[in-house]
Amino acid sequence: MAAQVDENGPPFNADMRSRHKLEALLNKNMRIRMTDGRTLVGLFLCTDRDCNVILGSAQEFLKSSDMFSQGEPRVLGLAMIPGHHVVSIEVEADTLADSQYCRGGR
Repeated sequence: MAAQVDENGPPFNADMRSRHKLEALLNKNMRIRMTDGRTLVGLFLCTDRDCNVILGSAQEFLKSSDMFSQGEPRVLGLAMIPGHHVVSIEVEADTLADSQYCRGGR
């Protein structure tokens, strides 16, 4: 495994860079689309080398045949998504409370 030289510091291993990116996503709301058409939304808690993902406070949204009807989400709580079923992962926008806090509000 080759170390990369970072312009602003000592040699930096590519695995460490990936780990830091993943750590920055911990406890962020994620939207995960799965191969069967379902979408799970929840807090990113962890992953492993097989790309399995654990979401906390997860909700499941079923694939809708009608673009205008999302339907009611099903509350799952803690959910494990096998890596081979993941189609895409998106970070959800920050919540209103987070954005108000960043702007100096309470």
